[in-house]
Amino acid sequence: MNSDIASASPELAAELLGRCAEGDRTALRQLYGLYSAKLHGIAFRVTRQSSLAADALHDAFVQIFQQASRFDPERGSAEGWMIALVRYRALDILRRRAREEPGFEPPETEDESPDVLTRMVGNAEARALRSCLETLEPERRRLVLHAFVDGLSHTDLATREGMPLGTIKSWIRRSLAALRSCLEPSLV
Repeated sequence: MNSDIASASPELAAELLGRCAEGDRTALRQLYGLYSAKLHGIAFRVTRQSSLAADALHDAFVQIFQQASRFDPERGSAEGWMIALVRYRALDILRRRAREEPGFEPPETEDESPDVLTRMVGNAEARALRSCLETLEPERRRLVLHAFVDGLSHTDLATREGMPLGTIKSWIRRSLAALRSCLEPSLV
């Protein structure tokens, strides 16, 4: 065990965090020197990979420096606060990695059942909605249907269509406003 860690008092750690809150980079280096080995070990136990643990440690120390003013000695020790940050960062890295790694994806097949709009044609509200949807430009109507019938997120649509996310959001928002205006007379 690092002899510096054994000599680091809770008061020293709290003082160094206070100095970090004031922008003192020397205090951050001292905290790193005192706690990096222990915090890396904690991150390694969570991630089981040295490179991921190093990433978590780096992210945690950036967060420690940026958010040192949030540390409240009344709520716990400085060491405990830093341990919580590095543990959270390690878990966050694992979550991101799990989302990024490709897994099994079933082949895409077309759903042969009638679409939601076709099933709803039987009532007046559905007919009004279908009529209002027809007033939208075909591309915007397709985006609205993908978003609200197929359940695609704005991000998924932007990727799928090769368009900026802001454009997708704006087109869908404007299309919904147009649908609302079109439907208001029929709903009264």
